[in-house]
Amino acid sequence: MNTKMRDSPMWSRREFAAGSLKAAIGAGAFPALLPGAAAAAPAAHLRFGLATYEWGRDWDIPTIIANLTKAGVRGVELKTLIKYANGRQERYPHGVELELSASGRAEARKRFADSPVTLVSLASSEHFPWPDPDQDKAAVEAVKGYLQLSHDVGAGRVRVLPNDWLPAAPHEKTLERIADALNQVGGVAADLGQEVDLEAHSAPGSIPNMKFVLDRVKYRGVRIRLNSELRNTVDPGFEQQFAMIKDRVARVMHIHNLKAAKYPYQQVIDVLTKAGWDGWALLEVSDKVPDRVAALSEQREIWESMVAKARVTQQS
Repeated sequence: MNTKMRDSPMWSRREFAAGSLKAAIGAGAFPALLPGAAAAAPAAHLRFGLATYEWGRDWDIPTIIANLTKAGVRGVELKTLIKYANGRQERYPHGVELELSASGRAEARKRFADSPVTLVSLASSEHFPWPDPDQDKAAVEAVKGYLQLSHDVGAGRVRVLPNDWLPAAPHEKTLERIADALNQVGGVAADLGQEVDLEAHSAPGSIPNMKFVLDRVKYRGVRIRLNSELRNTVDPGFEQQFAMIKDRVARVMHIHNLKAAKYPYQQVIDVLTKAGWDGWALLEVSDKVPDRVAALSEQREIWESMVAKARVTQQS
């Protein structure tokens, strides 16, 4: 899926992110670092699940439930319609899409409700903003539809994405337009008891930029979804960046191959445990493996081991 546009020459990404982070620090955005904050945090509950974007892309609902049950995985996010830049579209075999009938929605809901696997989320391909107002409007309406779909099938939230920087415009304009779109869908989400997760993804998706957006969104059910990117761990570090958005962090995050050494997963899990985060870490990987169910089970075991280690560290 390629939705990228060219970067604006008027304001560099680094300059905007650095300025946003400095502003947040100056505004005292780090209450979690104050003495006693960790002791006041509730008990963490870091659950492991699968995002079906790649490893589950050819599984229907019965296969998803069977394979995840075999792997000891208890949560799933269903990736919905993929829209490619050339106009091609791809649907997943699970069939949970906007056109699904009322009876189909009820059946999908029942299948998950009767299984050990929780349907956590729907991951839409919708991006904000677009240079074309008609595309922007279509994206907003699609997300409203996905929120109704998520409600009907028993999930709790819909993932959306920031699009790339608007051409020939200050970066701040892009972020304001994202906030405008989220305010349009946030009320629908609230009425349906749903949440909207804005994933920290693509060029505008730094934590400071996402905070800038959410500071302009009036609905508390619109949240920032962490995406396990290295930029979240530097300048000044993950704990400080997390503290800046801790009140708006989504109850779902995306993680990638836990065997990869580049991303400091243990440090991140330590911070989430200390903060009392209660949510789902959903594995989103595209690695080619001979047995996805066995590989999924292995990833779950690695995650659970790191969570256990974080708990021991927190208690000591």
